[in-house]
Amino acid sequence: MAQNIFLKPFYFIRHYRFKTTVIDGKSIANKILKDLKVAVQEHTDKKHRAPTLTAIIVGDDPSSKIYVKNKVKTAHFVGIKTEVLNFPDSISETKLIKTIQVLNSTKEVDSVLLQLPLPSHINPNIYELISPEKDVDGFTSANFGKFCLDKETIIPCTVLAVQKILQEINIDFTGKNALICGRSKHVGLPIAMLLHSNFKNAVKGFNANTIICHRFTPVDQLTKFCQNADVVITATGVPSLIRGYMVKKGSVIIDVGISRIIDPQSLKNKIVGDVNFEEVKEVAGFLTPVPGGVGPLTVAMLLQNTFTIARKRNP
Repeated sequence: MAQNIFLKPFYFIRHYRFKTTVIDGKSIANKILKDLKVAVQEHTDKKHRAPTLTAIIVGDDPSSKIYVKNKVKTAHFVGIKTEVLNFPDSISETKLIKTIQVLNSTKEVDSVLLQLPLPSHINPNIYELISPEKDVDGFTSANFGKFCLDKETIIPCTVLAVQKILQEINIDFTGKNALICGRSKHVGLPIAMLLHSNFKNAVKGFNANTIICHRFTPVDQLTKFCQNADVVITATGVPSLIRGYMVKKGSVIIDVGISRIIDPQSLKNKIVGDVNFEEVKEVAGFLTPVPGGVGPLTVAMLLQNTFTIARKRNP
């Protein structure tokens, strides 16, 4: 069990030199997937059909294709059937709507995933047309509204990934300060809801005092909030937004951001997060890497959501 650093007196946090624990998201995800594989097998052994997930990709965004490819590969490992519908970015909104309507009415389809981003001519709120019962991402107003009201619902996968990490490190954040960097309606906002929610109710939150910043928050203000935060969760897509001097010693830093940059030494593409890893690892108590941190857990929780939906539709 991880040491509960926040139960130590303040002087201890200030003077003791912490050894940073780098959180291995892959290992946590692999355990979830192995358990899920057993659960799916037990489900199909009872003569239920295998859970199904249909993903829709619009356009040629390379990141989207990589994400969906990884999801499909992992789904096959746990026994979930997948279908990927690829459409050119020239697809009409009418045709995309018709596709979603067909999937909603197809009994054999348990979950529908509309991969973002979408072309500019497509209404960004088109995912609202996905049936809430098949909304595996938890993005529809029906599901997100229940989440905000702390009711049982389908919770966004990245939120579940962050929740799992915080549960794994086993720290009581009740009354502690949480900083969320990022205000997107699909990631930053629901993560903030998770952190401040009551852990006794459906969402299983963390009772933290929560502040939301974003990429346009002045650096001096962001630094002030970071230095006072016991946990920082960042999801802005801005490389090195969080620097070592900003971070409170012993704090928990979870990096949800992802960007592709050119490595100045190798001149090759490199995936990085919002956190300057080399600087922050000298200060933080717990830290997630990019890649290998939140990403693998997000995929695992997507498949967990898929199975949860299928089990409700085929009890």
